[in-house]
Amino acid sequence: MPEVKMAAASSELLTGWCLFGLSLLAILAFSWVYVRKYQSRRESEVISTITAIFALAIALITSALLPVDIFLVSYMKNQNGTFKEWADTNVTRQIEDTVLYGYYTLYSIILFSVFLWIPFVYFYYEEKDEDDTSTCSHVQTALKYTLGFLMVCAVLLLIGAFIPLDVPQKRNSTEWEKVKYLFEELGSSHGLAALSFSISSLTLIGMLAAVTYTAYGMSALPLNLIKGTRSPTYERLENTEDIEDVEQHILRIKSKCKDGRPLPTRDRRNLQQLEERLRTLRRRERHLEFIEKSCWTKFCGAMRPLKIIWGVFFILVALLFTISLFLSNLDKALHSAGINSGFIILGTNLTNPLNMLLPVLQTVFPLDYILITTIIMYFIFTSMAGIRNMGIWFFWIRLYKIRRGKTRPQALLFLCMILLLIVLHTSYMIYSLAPQYVMYGSQKYLVQHNMTLVDGQPGNVTTYVPKVCDADAPEDQCTVTRTYLFLHKFWFFSAAYYFGNWAFIAVFLIGLIVSCCKGKKSVIEGEVDEDDSDISDDEPCVYYG
Repeated sequence: MPEVKMAAASSELLTGWCLFGLSLLAILAFSWVYVRKYQSRRESEVISTITAIFALAIALITSALLPVDIFLVSYMKNQNGTFKEWADTNVTRQIEDTVLYGYYTLYSIILFSVFLWIPFVYFYYEEKDEDDTSTCSHVQTALKYTLGFLMVCAVLLLIGAFIPLDVPQKRNSTEWEKVKYLFEELGSSHGLAALSFSISSLTLIGMLAAVTYTAYGMSALPLNLIKGTRSPTYERLENTEDIEDVEQHILRIKSKCKDGRPLPTRDRRNLQQLEERLRTLRRRERHLEFIEKSCWTKFCGAMRPLKIIWGVFFILVALLFTISLFLSNLDKALHSAGINSGFIILGTNLTNPLNMLLPVLQTVFPLDYILITTIIMYFIFTSMAGIRNMGIWFFWIRLYKIRRGKTRPQALLFLCMILLLIVLHTSYMIYSLAPQYVMYGSQKYLVQHNMTLVDGQPGNVTTYVPKVCDADAPEDQCTVTRTYLFLHKFWFFSAAYYFGNWAFIAVFLIGLIVSCCKGKKSVIEGEVDEDDSDISDDEPCVYYG
């Protein structure tokens, strides 16, 4: 009998991990296409390309683990609240451990990528661009800068390993006994608290990136699809008029020095600016001419109604997302124990649209998993859209632009690192939207119910009624997802995420107003700018619209 249960458990685990494996193949293919689509044709490097694809794939794979986690804990129970025959205590623990090890592996890879591999590759190519010395010298310099990231990682691991642990309560304990106790506790926990603290710290940075890029992308992406782009023919006509105006200004300035007199300093400065402006306009002319004749432009024009439909769908999803997040945060503000508890609430007092929708979809497998996966992917794609529209900034200084076929290797590495951090924050965002679902999935448990009347006759009959798992459920009846345990290991991070959700809502509303007020984008938006900070390719890119 135990062998039958283990075989059944292995079958269920295999089902979940097969879904995860299919997602893995799709993620690798998407990562390769995405990176190749945006990387510069002139500056592409093998190592940076592989690193970017690897980092993007890890980000997407980590996000795909949440639906798998929810699926596995839900699939252990029947809809009537009873455990399936194969799901005894040992099997449940095996499933929990499998998911937990999956999280530990992916999070360890993320730490390795963020603190070692990506910084090293980035600084290597920075040195390669600035200096023509030997490869060995580039590697040494890159390692020197990367050591700073490793020191930060080491500090986070040490804080996570030691700060949360309790010291001996004996008053007569010596300092050496206290230190020895801490090391023993660290060994017994295998450093998992250190890993959790480090990941939570990166998640906090990811929250700032989500507030900056994702919130704006959620408003800009749908409205850009609805409004579309300007006509390339009309833009080219305007550009031609601008070229004629600038040429006339240049001729007027140059006519002042026909008699051999030197131009005044002010006129020389104006002439230099006009000549730079003329070069930019001529580059725009070449791009617009190419786009106007492109078959891809005609295809995009034919697909315009479909883009409008997708834009309306995306804006509805964004509004659903924002309203649910607002109601969830309001619930925490009104019913939680406050900042000292990380604004954690047990149960849901104010329901929100997403919390209402998921239980309905749970009745038809696998609609709830499709919805939660769609929300995660929407969150990631809007993050990509936000980074692509805004570029990569350091406070008020723009470092790089993300452009099709023209993105430098360093910019791609930055992009993938930001996405890694945002994906870490995605799990908490999903929890904020549907806390009960993320904790227990579709699990139910049996509640004892006493009946005093049976067919109109006095009597006392005990029945068991299935109830959706919540915080009041017995621990042995409902299995909590591993995601939830990671999210609430440190209360102060939960408190920071709570305030970050309010900031996210505010930035989304501001971005929505700004996007509504802005006109249509240029068909070559961001491709030809006067203030380009990165090396540009002159050949036009076919993928517009």
